[in-house]
Amino acid sequence: MHRLARALWLIPRCLHPQGPIPRRYSTPSAASSSVDSQVQRLLDGVLQGQRWALAEAITLVESTRAAKQQQATALLTLVLAEQQRRLREQGRDALSLRIGVSGSPGAGKSTFLECLGSYLANDERNHKVACLTIDPSSRITGGSLLGDKTRMANLSRNPRAFIRPSPSSGALGGVTRTTAEAILLCEAAGYDVVFVETVGSGQNEYVVADMVDVFVLIVAPGGGDELQAMKRGIMELCDVVVVNKADGDLLPAARRTQSDYISALKFLQPRSHSQSFPWRPKVVRVSSVTGEGMEKAWSTLEEFRGMALESGHLEEQRRRQNLLWMWRFVNDHLQDLFRNDPAVQRQAAATEHAVLQGTLTPLAGAQVLMEAYYRRK
Repeated sequence: MHRLARALWLIPRCLHPQGPIPRRYSTPSAASSSVDSQVQRLLDGVLQGQRWALAEAITLVESTRAAKQQQATALLTLVLAEQQRRLREQGRDALSLRIGVSGSPGAGKSTFLECLGSYLANDERNHKVACLTIDPSSRITGGSLLGDKTRMANLSRNPRAFIRPSPSSGALGGVTRTTAEAILLCEAAGYDVVFVETVGSGQNEYVVADMVDVFVLIVAPGGGDELQAMKRGIMELCDVVVVNKADGDLLPAARRTQSDYISALKFLQPRSHSQSFPWRPKVVRVSSVTGEGMEKAWSTLEEFRGMALESGHLEEQRRRQNLLWMWRFVNDHLQDLFRNDPAVQRQAAATEHAVLQGTLTPLAGAQVLMEAYYRRK
């Protein structure tokens, strides 16, 4: 009953209108306990827009230590309450724009983010820009290079910008298990534009589309013909396609690539298209070196936001994302319960040995472990 109560406690937290909710499995007593000085210090710093506090808060929610998780739960509960207050007082103006950015390695995602981020965070436009970048983790050592901040040297020095590289830690889909929480913390710190840059591994990297408002796909000139552009997967989920590196000798190839994608998108069903929200994906051409096309790229994103707000699509999409993430968190939690179950642990070693020796198929091994779990129940 105790485990069931913990699982049920997650449900109301998943229905928050601001977006994906924190991934924490602490008990209600941990969340409702008195706020310690560390949590209060971070909360005050985040709400004041202090970058050191935001960085430390994200480190806290990324921790796997039980004591740190309890502190993270307390912090995020207070942050969500503040976000609700802002939403009641300011209405839609309190909603930031969440932008997911994906693309194959070498397409120029980080360079594009630095150029567009610098364009938005200048004195004229005065946006506060947060960039959450995900680096792949080594399957051998578990480490990550975390070099995106180095590649965004100019933007990282801008006081209106915040760049946070995080390791993927084996999570699939191009994002981390705590990316949703990091988005909430960035919004609480006053960042009105939040970019999430994925690992960049291929056409199946689209989990980020379920935690952002608009999904941007970065492609490089000469990356494939029209047939390549028509392949399902990530292409079906993008709202904007950006053809990068449209400068110098690559400019003619960039024009051809833009034309190929415009033609290909006509044959795909847009994920965001509906009668009340008739958005069709747009293809823009930019140069992250010269800055050409950045104004067009941003005006396209603003057009999407304006149409999404006016039609109610943005709020509805975030509500759907809440439900989707609720079940993903439930799946993660149930998997943790299953792996830590005493009956499963007693059977696991022998079953794993049989699978390794080839005397038991993976499917049969899974069935053995599940039967051990159900017998105990």
